[in-house]
Amino acid sequence: MGLYGSARQILCRYGLEPRRELGQHFLVDEAALARIVAAAELTLKDAVLEVGAGVGNLTRLLSEAAARVVAVEIDRRFLPVLEAELADRPNVRLVAGDILALDPADLMGEGPYQVVANLPYAITSAVLRHLLEARVPPQRMVVTVQKEVAERIIARGGRMSLLAVSVQFYGRPRLLFRLRPGAFYPPPEVDSAVLRIDRHPQPPVEGVDVEAFFRVVRAGFSHPRKQLSNSLAAGLGISPEMAADALRAASIDPRTRAERLSLEDWARLTRVLWLSSPGKCSSCYR
Repeated sequence: MGLYGSARQILCRYGLEPRRELGQHFLVDEAALARIVAAAELTLKDAVLEVGAGVGNLTRLLSEAAARVVAVEIDRRFLPVLEAELADRPNVRLVAGDILALDPADLMGEGPYQVVANLPYAITSAVLRHLLEARVPPQRMVVTVQKEVAERIIARGGRMSLLAVSVQFYGRPRLLFRLRPGAFYPPPEVDSAVLRIDRHPQPPVEGVDVEAFFRVVRAGFSHPRKQLSNSLAAGLGISPEMAADALRAASIDPRTRAERLSLEDWARLTRVLWLSSPGKCSSCYR
């Protein structure tokens, strides 16, 4: 029968329908689910965090490959479904709640863990940032996201975005494979992709305050169509002249746009702004 049929039958059995406002599109393609679990390279010693368990298709496979699975589901309608369908899986812990309001350390403890999930598209960026910036972040993430978002995340010089900088600061993203709408129930209106993010063992840039770094990056992308000197001035509350001087000191053309800067460019600019005028710029980093 396949998981497409079983997912629909499970929903019918419990009198449930996917909620569009929660972005519920359940991945039901058996081959895709198997490829996702394989891409995570799990062992029977690993702990896994799943965001958005749905009807438990992926959860069941994860429970077979890992020692422990914590499955978070925001839609409480699905808790009885998951409890019944996964009753034979003692290594699965179900958590009702919004992942954005939960501390991963409270869910997973202080030890290493991985994230494997079919992420709701509307909150993909927020979830990635929440997990990567957590006090205890995952070592690896294998997530299904909208294809265009995956392509933005892996972009390099000349096509960078705030999301790309935010993810690449913490880890190395790779687009593994694409998924057509028919792999989901109900089918979304866009193509999807599976993304793997391996956390950097060491920070990719050194000698920079993380909070200051992202304050400068957010300012730079605040008006992406403007020249960088103007965006920085508006975003940091400094004069255009000061912003231009800082860019030149960091060997960056003030007329360029934020999308052209690399991680090291942003780090160099942050150092210049912080070290050259800490009195004037310190308020920018709060």
